[in-house]
Amino acid sequence: MPQDYEVQSGDCMSSIAYQNGFFWKTLWNLSENSALKAKRKNPNVLMPGDSVHIPDLTQKQETGATEQRHKFMLKGVPETLRIKLVDAAHKPRPNLEYTLIIDGISRKGKTDGNGELNEKIMPDAKSGKLSFATAPGLDGRPIPGEPKMQLLTINLGNLDPITEPSGIKSRLKNLGLLKGTDDSPEALKNAIRGFQKKFGLAVSGVADDATKAKLQSLHGH
Repeated sequence: MPQDYEVQSGDCMSSIAYQNGFFWKTLWNLSENSALKAKRKNPNVLMPGDSVHIPDLTQKQETGATEQRHKFMLKGVPETLRIKLVDAAHKPRPNLEYTLIIDGISRKGKTDGNGELNEKIMPDAKSGKLSFATAPGLDGRPIPGEPKMQLLTINLGNLDPITEPSGIKSRLKNLGLLKGTDDSPEALKNAIRGFQKKFGLAVSGVADDATKAKLQSLHGH
């Protein structure tokens, strides 16, 4: 039976589609999901409470010779995790060695020339850990008191849209521009002011369109 699924924390279109036997583009491009597509624009950045229409599965037949093995690939499996690592000046960190653990599976690698890592993961992966050398300060020297290695916890599918205060807050935190445990509106406003001043925007403490565009450009989503 067709259903309207309510998005939960940690969901994205890829995980929802995979868990229901679909390719994510199939659901994303349904006319019943056109309003969601227009509102969120990015299939990987949904908001808890959003509604995704899921139709019935249809059967498809493929021909193949008998008494032979046949291999079929499921679209969208695996997905690609992309993360860009930058230093204190927000410049890419190329050729940086890292260790990534997703769903208990560990792999090692190096970032590319743009400071990015690209790793294959399952569409319904939920969390992981990423470790790499801590970036030096703006003077190129180690930051006093900082550990040699940095460990990040990755919560996949938990990034809210930039149109939401929670989405703005998460992006500022991910970029190291909002620190500490103060989740008050005033702390967010001060962080937005700092961001606007740092990148030559009108300083208001309000996330206007120009601020959101710059924040999204730096963050990547």
